[in-house]
Amino acid sequence: MGIFGGMMGNASSIDPRAATQEFGRLLAQGEEVHAGYQLIRDSFLFTDRRLILIDKQGMTGRKVEYHSIPYRSITHFSVETAGTFDLDAELKIWLSGTAEPIARQFGKGVDVYEVQALLAAFVAR
Repeated sequence: MGIFGGMMGNASSIDPRAATQEFGRLLAQGEEVHAGYQLIRDSFLFTDRRLILIDKQGMTGRKVEYHSIPYRSITHFSVETAGTFDLDAELKIWLSGTAEPIARQFGKGVDVYEVQALLAAFVAR
């Protein structure tokens, strides 16, 4: 991810093998990472069982909060593609029991249709 993209808060893809290596302690036995995205210091992972949001906090990033969201908790989601002047795509995910969605921005390097396809496949189970 370029510096400008990182400053603007855009996510970039991370290799699922690298994500498994880095966050393997979070995974249940037999759980597989299908896709991962990096947003400055934070990350989110799509596994075959859940969506994992990794939120590094504070100036040093030593304190980390891990959100585990089972796909069955996702009530709906939307994908907004990039436009002519707005170069970022956006993903919004609504969870049962919450009014506000979880929103993430994607830069040019991320195939937002791939992200939508992953969610559609996992949420439909």
